[in-house]
Amino acid sequence: MFSLFKTKRQKFFLPEEEAKIVNAIREAERETSGEIRLYIESKNRFVDPLDRAAEIFYLLRMHETANRNAVLVYVAMKHHELAVFADEGIFNKAGQQFWNNAVLTMLREFKKDHYADGLAEVIQKTGQLLKTHFPYDPATDKNELPDDLVFGK
Repeated sequence: MFSLFKTKRQKFFLPEEEAKIVNAIREAERETSGEIRLYIESKNRFVDPLDRAAEIFYLLRMHETANRNAVLVYVAMKHHELAVFADEGIFNKAGQQFWNNAVLTMLREFKKDHYADGLAEVIQKTGQLLKTHFPYDPATDKNELPDDLVFGK
């Protein structure tokens, strides 16, 4: 059986950097029904990183959230590519400029080799956006997707 996901993680981050990113996801999701995931792999096998992010988004079944408000942050480390893919529920509310700015934020930090900082910042901003449009309701909301990082090949 072919698996898109690795059981052994490549060492893209130091443990404290990985913890920072996971904590950013948990904090971002605390006040929203939205979901955020981060997918990291070495190389992008597609020409366009947004196409790859869309494929991962659907393979991770992120389109199945109740409010269609999941966001995937995608990074191909060795190819120096990244993308942010948002489901229709949040994409349309935010507008294209928000997603363009998210990519620019990551690029700015990545150029300084601040990968964890750039990812955490985009996750926090995405969480604020999700909170605005999909606030947390303790009576109905649940964590629909895991908060851990997903590593590809």
